[in-house]
Amino acid sequence: MKAPDCDGPASDNPAPPLLRWPGHPDLPLAPGQTVLAALEAAGLPWPASCRNGTCRTCIGRLAAGRVRHTIPWPGLSADEKADGCFLACVAVADDDVTLAGPGA
Repeated sequence: MKAPDCDGPASDNPAPPLLRWPGHPDLPLAPGQTVLAALEAAGLPWPASCRNGTCRTCIGRLAAGRVRHTIPWPGLSADEKADGCFLACVAVADDDVTLAGPGA
């Protein structure tokens, strides 16, 4: 039996980014899936209301990683963004992210 080629080309299907929230299972994120959608699909509690980035009910804070918002103005101040705040209903992770939890 031939050994696997460990130095071969990278996979065409890289692993999806993971959403981590300490105390909860890691969640793989589908392309374009929002943080809120992933949490809800897993049955994890996260406050939400408008689901369009305006009411701020779903505001959370990242402990690690980065997200991008799917709308041009997600209703966060520059200071909030700098502090790792995001709106889960319109936030998409391209890389692994770790949540500190809901609330600013």
